[in-house]
Amino acid sequence: MNRLPGLSIEASLLVYALAGVVGLVVLVARFKLNAFVALILASVFVGLCSGMELARIGQGFADGMGGVLGSIAAIIGLGTMVGKMLAESGGARVIAERLIALLGPRRTHWSMMIVALIVGVPVFFAVGLVLLIPILFTVARETRTPLMWLGLPMLAGLSVSHGLLPPHPGPMTAIGLLNADTGRTLLYSLIIGVPVACLAGPVLAGWIIRREAPVAGSAPAGVGASHPSPPGFGLALFTVLLPVILMLLATIVDLRLPPGNAVRQWADFLGHPLIALLVSLLFSFYSFGFARGFRREQVLKFSEECLGPVAAVLLVVGAGGGFSRVLIYSGVGDAIAGLVKTAPVSPLILGWLVAALIRVATGSATVAISTAAGILAPVAAASSGLNLELLVLAMGAGSLILSHVNDGGFWLVKEYLRLSVTETLRTWTVMETVISIAALALVLLLDALL
Repeated sequence: MNRLPGLSIEASLLVYALAGVVGLVVLVARFKLNAFVALILASVFVGLCSGMELARIGQGFADGMGGVLGSIAAIIGLGTMVGKMLAESGGARVIAERLIALLGPRRTHWSMMIVALIVGVPVFFAVGLVLLIPILFTVARETRTPLMWLGLPMLAGLSVSHGLLPPHPGPMTAIGLLNADTGRTLLYSLIIGVPVACLAGPVLAGWIIRREAPVAGSAPAGVGASHPSPPGFGLALFTVLLPVILMLLATIVDLRLPPGNAVRQWADFLGHPLIALLVSLLFSFYSFGFARGFRREQVLKFSEECLGPVAAVLLVVGAGGGFSRVLIYSGVGDAIAGLVKTAPVSPLILGWLVAALIRVATGSATVAISTAAGILAPVAAASSGLNLELLVLAMGAGSLILSHVNDGGFWLVKEYLRLSVTETLRTWTVMETVISIAALALVLLLDALL
């Protein structure tokens, strides 16, 4: 460990991590260095400064990149193909027009938040994002509104579902470690999550758009396309929501049937994100392809040409995971946990603080809430009268704060919404921080009322 003069080991690690993050932002935003290369350089810098074994630096980056891409590469690829079929068939325009008609052009940002909140309940953030991107761009084009006016509410709905609502991995891990009640956690998460999504989505979007230059973005090829025989609204919506339905069905079956049950095994198989999206894609070849009059050669062309741009997205997102893993291997997460573990504050605030600091250091919301739950488990066991379900939500709120350049989700949002690093920081990062602080405030309010 390369300890800085006058500083403890933990403080030195935090300084190195902060320098790596700041250097990364400067390289990308100021010197216009490719984000993939900049993330590798930042990882090497932190690894060398923290005293990691030289061979472990490269291996740590590879492990992190492989871990992220192993979980989302196929999902992003399949979801992108579904989105391409949706756009080329005119289905995105059909759904967009119905959303506009239901609430009116001035309230479409509320409809995007509601749709994202519902879609985000059973699916991972990346899955929800790739499914909703074609609809987002089409609604923005049809209503002639700035992209982030609609994009922030959509992202807020997906993020709240990911960080606060079971059955997402972070909250479920914390529930298991703390022996909290899943049903009560879900109830409290809805009471807290819905108003937080409203604040961080439509309300915040209006504030940002009024005070910042509109972030317009450019639509991907094919988005908003018209077709002489587009699918009906019901068929288009069913095709898009098919993976959501399969994942939600698996969750319900898991709660009702024992692990060895054959029906549960098939439901879990079909409800896995990879299989659910594969089923949706195969169905979309019919509903958005052959039923619309497209030939096999055209369907093949659509499914192939949309994957080229995804390669750049996957490299950057994977590199974000690599940087995050190097930070973990270097001991930054443990250093933060050691600094705050004995802090004399309320367990709810302490849980939020531990998760928030680990999130800022490592970039992973799931790692933040899981680690915080492990640290707080002895504290929770020794605290009489502590609401364990609200502690789970406090840590979930902390795990969402200040998403920045070491978070794969940051780069996913940046690449899919065609934003610069600066634009992503002042929109996505601000929104995540608002979600975190507002959710903590409501957790404390609910704890005072119960």
